[in-house]
Parts: sequence; structure tokens; C-alpha cells
Amino acid sequence: MAGRMVAALRQGLGELGYVDGQMITLEVRAADARTERIPELVAELISLKMDILVAASSVSALAAKKATSTIPIVMVAADPVGLGLVASLRRPGGNVTGLSYFNEAIIAKRLQLLTEFVPGLSRVAVLRNPSVVVHTTFWQETEPAARKLGVALQPLDIRSPDDFEAAFAAAKRGNAQGLIALDDALTIAHRPQIVALAATSHLPAMYGLREFPDDGGLMSYGASFVDLLRRVATFVDKILKGAKPAELPVEQPTKFELVINRKAADALGLTVPSTLLAQADEVIE
Repeated sequence: MAGRMVAALRQGLGELGYVDGQMITLEVRAADARTERIPELVAELISLKMDILVAASSVSALAAKKATSTIPIVMVAADPVGLGLVASLRRPGGNVTGLSYFNEAIIAKRLQLLTEFVPGLSRVAVLRNPSVVVHTTFWQETEPAARKLGVALQPLDIRSPDDFEAAFAAAKRGNAQGLIALDDALTIAHRPQIVALAATSHLPAMYGLREFPDDGGLMSYGASFVDLLRRVATFVDKILKGAKPAELPVEQPTKFELVINRKAADALGLTVPSTLLAQADEVIE
């Protein structure tokens, strides 16, 4: 995923006339799902006297904000106001600005799509990490969306890979008919295991990132991170030209993608509805 996002950022910068290694130099650091390393990587970049820090996740944005109040930070994060990254979307007020990848409509849409995919769906398990602040926001938005659709939710709390099998066993005991996996560094790093457990548990699963159906999951719906990282370049450009992060409004996602894995649907005995096929940005055969 990191490589795809870096490529999108380079593309966005290139479209604005910045060539990596010539007019601009990118120093890339990836924690590879080891979030405990992020503060160390941020400190390393600060020691290199970077002009701008780009933080492509909520965790890295929080670490960057904690580490410096002077270097401009361009983030891609969920719920920037709720996380305390900015004072408001319109006027960030500090050294952080950028893009949010979450809004209320995403959660409602994920549930709606899952109910369209699974006839008679009435009980959905939600894989969540209580130690992740953003998951609290996701859960708070999932509950009212579920009530409107007449769907009961079953929370499955995970904090490490050791919790996965027990969580899916609990979903089976609770008669869950579907699954929504809230994304964070833990679930992203262990995509194959989660996808495999969903398959063996016979749970049609909705994810937020296209990497999950790429790895065999049923489907994903969420903001396009390629588009978001491409748009990060416009913030970098404005800041390099003198704009202050405090005065650059945080932007919302504008491009969303629905990815469906037909092979996974076949394995679950599900037929992809024609309405979803018409909406899908990509169908993996």
C-alpha cells in the first residue's frame, strides 16, 4: 500500500512540475504496520531538516504533530478535528492541514452495500480495535446507520493478531450474517489472515480499502487513497509557494471506489447483484 501511495504523490507532484530528485526530494519512511516505530521515523525525518512532512495515516499525523509545531504537516487522516489534529476543517489553525478520508456517508454506504449484496441481512459483526481512537468515531457513526437499515451490530474487539480467531468464533456464535472490518494498521498488516477467516467463517465481508478484495476479500468501499495522495501534492505546492497550513482548509474525499471480488462471492454462494456491478469501479474476476 505504501508504494502505491508514494507513486500517487509523485504523480501529483509531477503534474505540478515537481520532479523527484531535481526540483524536489522525497525522503520516504514506512513503518510497515509497526506503528510503534512511527515516532522514531518522524524524528529521523525532522533531523534531516525537511521543509514539509507528509503523513499518510492518522497515527503518523498525530506523531508528527506531537514532534513539531513549526514544520508544516500535510496529512491524510480520519476525523482530523476529533483527533485534535486541527481546530476546524475550514481554519486548521496550526501547522497541520491536508485531507480527511472519512465522512459519515461512507459508513452508511458500506452497510447499505452489504445489505444489497446479502439478501435478508439483519445481523452484522464489526471488527474493531478499541485502542484506536478513530475506530470509536467509526463505531459511533455505524450504530445510527445500522438502526436506519434495521441491522443489529455485534462488536468484535481485537487488539492483536492473537485475537482474530476468537473474534470470528464469537461472530459465528452470535449468528452474524456479514462482517464489516474497520481498517487500521493492525488489520491492514494482517489482511490475508482476516480474509481467510472471513472465508472459512462463511461471512460476507465489507472492507474500507481495495487491498482487501485484491487479497481475496469480498468487497471494499471507501475513499480512493490514490486520489487523496495525488491531491496532497497541491498542498505541498501551495506551502512551498508561501501558504500557511493554518489558513489552508482541510479538504474532504471526493472520489470513492467500490471494488468487488467475484471469485470470493462465488465461494460464498452469492450472486453479485446487477445494481452493484453497475456501481463497481472494479470487479476482480
